[in-house]
Amino acid sequence: MELLEYQAKELFRMVGIPILPSQTIKDSRKIKQLQIPYPVVLKSQVRSGGRGKAGGVRFVANTIDAIAATRSIFNLSILGEYPEVILAEAHYNTERELFLAIVLDYDLQCPVLLGSAFGGMNVNSLLGNLQQVVVNTDFSLFFARRLAANMGLSGKLICSVSEIIAKMYCLFQEKDLELIEINPLGVNTKGELMALDGKITINDHALGRQPIVETLSFSEQQKKSSHHSIWKTNKDFSQVSWRWLDWHHKTGGIAMICSSFDSALLTWDLLKQKKATPARSAILENSLTAEANNLQLYGEQLLDILTELESCPEIKVIILNIWETEAVSREIMQTIMDYCQAAEESALPSPEEPILVNSNIARREGQFNYSQSAKSNEKPDKPHFILRLLNKDNLDIQREDDVNDLSTSGKIYLSSNLEEVINQAVLRVKT
Repeated sequence: MELLEYQAKELFRMVGIPILPSQTIKDSRKIKQLQIPYPVVLKSQVRSGGRGKAGGVRFVANTIDAIAATRSIFNLSILGEYPEVILAEAHYNTERELFLAIVLDYDLQCPVLLGSAFGGMNVNSLLGNLQQVVVNTDFSLFFARRLAANMGLSGKLICSVSEIIAKMYCLFQEKDLELIEINPLGVNTKGELMALDGKITINDHALGRQPIVETLSFSEQQKKSSHHSIWKTNKDFSQVSWRWLDWHHKTGGIAMICSSFDSALLTWDLLKQKKATPARSAILENSLTAEANNLQLYGEQLLDILTELESCPEIKVIILNIWETEAVSREIMQTIMDYCQAAEESALPSPEEPILVNSNIARREGQFNYSQSAKSNEKPDKPHFILRLLNKDNLDIQREDDVNDLSTSGKIYLSSNLEEVINQAVLRVKT
């Protein structure tokens, strides 16, 4: 999820990175109520770069110019994207401009600090003087100072820029970012720093465990660009800890519920090796503690996944590859047992069902067909559960007899061995 400039600066403000007074405009008529003294800069809030060269950044000195510029920016498409918001920001006089960024390098599998003494729109100068420092151990101010020195900074500027880098890294780590960038970082004649533009990319898979995203007012274009299920599950982002992966196969007979993306990928690969095609996969991440209320929430979210899977009648087997604490394993087992018991009770015929009355009438009229009656009263079978849980022999389930009954009936299988789980799932889906 790529944040817009005004959203990135809201995160900057939270950690003390200096930003200018600003105001968001969603309607060109609201520019008359601007509370920032002129001159101001009006910026189109779109995800693409090059807004200045495309005409999406305008300097205005009065209300009349601001009205005309706002209308023009709202009607300006930049790489096919029209802004839903314009950022009005105070003007800042700079003596020089710097570039700072932190990016997650997937090849090195660690963050990398980037910096250039020549920031702004001149990309050639920026790249020609780009410096980098690999953060291959726990972050400390040493890495930030090293980058500032490599950029050719000196005196107090090394200290002040290093502090900005440290604050950027704090955001990078706490908010699960893939990228954080300040370009330009303005330096005025007094040596004071100001983040004049910002760019942040949050890992899509981390949005569910970041409560801050609820306050950022994502645009419709941002939502469309990110994983669709992020917006589907729960409006209260602080309570979301599960999501669907975008893996679908209409004819697949297996659903997967895993505790991480890596475990889902491994489970998927092992199933494919057995020539079994998974239909859907969900990630149930544990960002909770072992407190009773949190464990209950974990069970409720697992139940939400199972409820949604009921709309997929082709699924015959549900694999749970959850490698968590014993407390979480117990909660999972209890939830599955309750779910299976509720399914069995709902499958029992009710004496008040209309089918019994209709069958009596049909029998009296000599038109009753037992096979048709059974078929009309038939309910789809619930899927088999194949569970891979930590220390499955030590779960200390209160209803141990029920677990044994379910295991004997073939509706549930427990193991701590992933290979056994895969074999059992493939066996059941092919029968």
